[in-house]
Amino acid sequence: MTKSAMQKSFPHLRSVALGIGLCATCAAALAQTPKIPFKSDEQGSLYVSPNVISNDVATETKGATVGVERKDGSSTYGGVDTAGARPTYSLGGATGGSVSYSAGVQSDGKDNKGVKAGVTIKY
Repeated sequence: MTKSAMQKSFPHLRSVALGIGLCATCAAALAQTPKIPFKSDEQGSLYVSPNVISNDVATETKGATVGVERKDGSSTYGGVDTAGARPTYSLGGATGGSVSYSAGVQSDGKDNKGVKAGVTIKY
């Protein structure tokens, strides 16, 4: 596919690439995981959160998490982290409201397994 054909087929590709690069740079500077929204409406938003690893020379993306956040505060996510020797898969969710319960699991399919749970109380 030629460059002009690609630009016609994917007109927002340059903006998305620039946005991801900017978010990756901000993530390296702030040490927080950015959530890049793909779709947002009155029900909530769909986002991707890249796992950004930076060193002295470059910044790399080693996996990502895709999630949905609803307006009531409830959310679900699933992702993969490829920074280690084996990829680690994770999924979880949270309820919304003034008392929110959350749970998640992660595993590499072998030795690395984990379960997490929490309660968030908003006042």
